[in-house]
Amino acid sequence: MALDTTKTLNSLGFAKPPSETRVVVAMSGGVDSSVVAAMLAEEGYDVVGVTLQLYDHGAALAKKGACCAGLDIHDARRVAEEMGFPHYVLDYENIFRDAVIDEFADSYLAGATPVPCIRCNERVKFKDLLETARDLDADCMATGHYIQRKMGEAGPELHSAADANRDQSYFLFSTTPEQLDYLRFPLGHLASKAETRALAAKYGLAVADKPDSQDICFVPNGNYASVIEKLRPGAAEPGEIVHADGRVLGTHDGVIHYTIGQRRGLGIGGLSEPLYVVKLDVDTRRVVVGPKEMLATRTIPVREINWLGNGAFDSAAEHHVLVKVRSTRPPREAVIRPLSATTAEVELLTPEEGVSPGQACVFYAPDSSRILGGGWIHKG
Repeated sequence: MALDTTKTLNSLGFAKPPSETRVVVAMSGGVDSSVVAAMLAEEGYDVVGVTLQLYDHGAALAKKGACCAGLDIHDARRVAEEMGFPHYVLDYENIFRDAVIDEFADSYLAGATPVPCIRCNERVKFKDLLETARDLDADCMATGHYIQRKMGEAGPELHSAADANRDQSYFLFSTTPEQLDYLRFPLGHLASKAETRALAAKYGLAVADKPDSQDICFVPNGNYASVIEKLRPGAAEPGEIVHADGRVLGTHDGVIHYTIGQRRGLGIGGLSEPLYVVKLDVDTRRVVVGPKEMLATRTIPVREINWLGNGAFDSAAEHHVLVKVRSTRPPREAVIRPLSATTAEVELLTPEEGVSPGQACVFYAPDSSRILGGGWIHKG
């Protein structure tokens, strides 16, 4: 039988009515995912809300700006009740600890600066939760991330959000083509967060004015060192703060208290020149400081590359792209030289300051909004 190409696709890209299209919505309890769920429910989709409990929700009840625990679970459940669709809470505490929190602690102890939100998307939300959505016979899974999925000649492509201030592409570079085929991002085309809140008010959601999540969900008040000390008692050993020229300037209570590029809170006053952390030597327990120009980096070794561009990553001698080496930095011109299917050397045309192992290096097309993938910066 010939395929009927005259059928109109619904807003999620399926050739059937919304009522016959089941979509699992990953609900964190915040305004973004709540609006996605409410929007799809109003359009008539067969919506199933799922919230992951990622860490001890009892301890998080009074913590503002968290997600996936305590009050947020309650808020997600309330939205589901208001909009009339089923909602489930899944206990992912053990998975989250094994896949995200433990690596976070170990990376800091190794002198790196990890990005656990990327690992959470990669190893929990877009892996285990996505499989749960398939088990529920869902046609797709939708999230409240600000990023766009567009159809290209070779299939779905990942593109930056319409609102550059809300774009979350840096945190989603490791989304695989197979996952992208199943995922949907209904908010990526919106021009501003104000539009999202207006939609929340339109649907009468109690979370319409709820503040955005701040910092890493399991790190209260952004104090990374205190979390690591609890996870790895006694692992933070004291050492020396050393100038790049070899002078010992002071002592510290543990390398975990420092990051590459840090200037404030070094504990070495009385110096005539401003100094920055330029290296963390875990083996000798030394924090090496130096002038700002020592932070400039042109060549970056990258591994665990997820390629979303056309063709095999290592089929070309080099790729001319834009790259981001921090979520808050603008993309910079660069040349990627593949060393294998998953490793490469990235050369920045203009040196970047504060490039740190453990951060992501995300690739962007120079002539469009498309994300071409990315990888992890490691010590050369």
